[in-house]
Order: sequence, then C-alpha cells, then structure tokens
Amino acid sequence: MFTAFARAFKTPDLRKKLLFTLGIIVIYRLGAHVPAPGVDYAKVQQCIDQSDSGGLLGLMQMFSGGALLQITIFALGIMPYITASIILQLLTVVIPRLEALKKEGQSGTAKITQYTRYLTIALAVLQGTGLVATARSGALFQNCTVREQIVADKSIFTTLVMVITMTAGTAAVMWLGELITDKGIGNGMSILMFISIAATFPGALWAIKESGKLADGWIEFGTVILIGFVMVALVVFVEQAQRRIPVQYAKRMIGRRSYGGTSTYIPLKVNQAGVIPVIFASSLLFIPSLIVQFSGSTAGWATWIQDHFVTGNHPYYISVYFVLIVFFAFFYVAISFNPDEVADNMKKYGGFIPGIRAGRPTAEYLSYVLNRITWPGSLYLGLIALVPTMALAGFGGANQNFPFGGTSILIIVGVGLETVKQIESQLQQRNYEGFLR
Repeated sequence: MFTAFARAFKTPDLRKKLLFTLGIIVIYRLGAHVPAPGVDYAKVQQCIDQSDSGGLLGLMQMFSGGALLQITIFALGIMPYITASIILQLLTVVIPRLEALKKEGQSGTAKITQYTRYLTIALAVLQGTGLVATARSGALFQNCTVREQIVADKSIFTTLVMVITMTAGTAAVMWLGELITDKGIGNGMSILMFISIAATFPGALWAIKESGKLADGWIEFGTVILIGFVMVALVVFVEQAQRRIPVQYAKRMIGRRSYGGTSTYIPLKVNQAGVIPVIFASSLLFIPSLIVQFSGSTAGWATWIQDHFVTGNHPYYISVYFVLIVFFAFFYVAISFNPDEVADNMKKYGGFIPGIRAGRPTAEYLSYVLNRITWPGSLYLGLIALVPTMALAGFGGANQNFPFGGTSILIIVGVGLETVKQIESQLQQRNYEGFLR
C-alpha cells in the first residue's frame, strides 16, 4: 500500500489528485471543530468529559468524526447522506419507477443521485431539529451537571439558525465528497467516512491507556492494539474472499464477424452485504431505549428495557444484536442481488454456467450458491460486531461503537482497499507499455 502511494506521488497528475483530496480532508476536519451558533463550547467540552454515549447516538458520533456531541456546523456529518442512500437503494426494489431509472444507465443513475441529494437535505433538517431539541432540553448528555446551559438562548430564532447551519453543513459535506469523487482519488463519501472514523481512534485509544491499571495502562493499550491488528487481518482476509462462478459465452456470427467464445466469472463476495447489516441492527436496537427516554416512564417495561437493552453488554442485547445482523445480511443480499435478472442477462448474450442450463436452472443455482456463502458472511459480521463487547469490555468500557468495533473496522478496511485499488489501476494505465516492450 505504501509503495502505491509513493509511486502515485511521483506521478504529477496523481500527485495533484492526492494533494487535492488531502486539502478537502483538512477543510472537512476544520468544519468538524467550528461550533454552531448559540452553543457554549466550554460547557459542551465539560459535558463530553463527564458523559458517554452508545447506540445510534454513538454510531452518529463515530460517522461525524466526533463532531456530533460537540454540536459543530458539521455535527451531522455524512450520516444523512448514508441514510438517504440506503433508503433509495431499498426503494429501488419496491418502486417500479426507481427500478426503471436504475436500468437506464448513466442518465438514470444521475437522476437517482439527484433524489438522494434532496432526501439528504430533508433528513438533515429532521436530524438537525432533533439534535438541537435534544441539546436544548439537556438530554444529549445524561450525566452532565451543566447540560441545560449548553444552549443558553432557547428562542425560536436561535433554534432556526442552528438547524439551518447544520443543514447547510451537511450540504457542504456532500459537496466536498462529490469534489473528491470528481477531482480527487477514490469515492468522496467513502473517504470522508474513513476520515471521520479514523479521527476518533487516537482519543479512544488514549482513553483506554488512561483508564488501564496494569503498568500505567500500557499493557491494556498494547493488548487492544494487538487485537485491532488481528481484527484488521481477519477483515481483510474475509473481505477479499469471493466465490467465482465460471461463465462461458458461446460464439455468435453477426454478419461476417464472430463474437463471444470467451470465458469469465461472476464474483460473489462472502460478505456481499458489507457494513449495512451492522448499521441496520444498531439503529433498530436503539429504538427501545429512545422510546423509554422520550416517554419518561418508570413502569416495569421501561425498567426492563433500561436493564437489558441500554448498556450493550447484557446477554439479551448481545443475542438480539447478533440475530438482527444475520437477518439483515440475508435481507440486504436478497434485495441487492437478483439471480433471475443475472440469469436473464446471461441468456440474452449467450452466456451459460458450465453444467447448468440457461434460464431458470441458472437462477436457482446462483440463488443456492448465494445462500450458501451468505451464511458464513453473516456469522462473520455478527462476530466482528460483538468482539468489542465480549473481548474489550474490560478495557475502558468498550461498546459496539468502539473504534476497533465491527462497523469502524469494516468501513476503514473496505475504503482503504478500494482506494489503493483505484490508485494502482491509475498507475497501471499511466505506466502500461503494452506489447512494444
């Protein structure tokens, strides 16, 4: 990886792209530390030192690079865009109009991207309003003594200014991501997501060292680093694993020319769903505690939810979390990969799997193979997501949103591998000497 970056910096046009990407990253990180209007920054820092957050709030805090709880102009980060993208992807399967746009190629994709932008702004308004209302009421920090003084001016005008500022910040983040995609290296949104998560690593690791008891915390610190390297190696191994189904294309005569007769394969990844099931499961498990928090009830059902579905280390929470990840893995694979459509396209262009008849038998075979490899992929996702809860609970009170947790490691490794692949492919295009050598 380091060799690829070194070679890229020696290539003038790639060096410009890398420097442009680094410049956008610097702007993004600066915006993550500029407080929103009406926020007492000193009180916020005091509350952050006294409080801890998990669940969906912790997930959003991670995706915002620590900007959410600091209530900055980029507090919402890229979470509205991620949510909008997932919603549009799910609706594509349900709404025929969106499905038709998806099949139109580049023009249809551009239209869906435009819908995603509109939905991102709408979600940013909703999430910004919720964040401001939570900060004004003091519910953003449960254990802070000055939590109600974070937003001193509780007038409607100040609230509107804060919501508009955060919505504009989300639009700016979306624009910065698209700039990276157009003029930089890699997928812009993925790069910003990578930076947001990586920005929380140093502080979280140092907190573990400070809370450790063995050799001033260095033993705990080293153990967590070692576990992190093992998890990264495991994730890289599984993320690169795929089942390659061979496909043969028959020769066809069109006029005087012969087409086809080539061999290729369909790559089916073991983790076909990526990090989406973990995000879905984390969001869904946060709903019960959110209901209890806003209802203010002290009844038996509320106490039971607080005891079993808030801390994240209860056996009930762990079991439900694991089952939800497995379920959403199968659900997302089912809606994102259509064996019937793939089989029809293969039949249309004269392709077939050796030993399998074209048409319906091919679709059934693809569905069978996909179900077989989704099982280990979903179990792997569940285990990776639960490692912090089961193995790191003794080091600084880690939860499912710990930096070496499933969501963060999957995103960092996935984005890192994809970015390096893009750099290497562009290097090959510029250094390819063909058969003249």
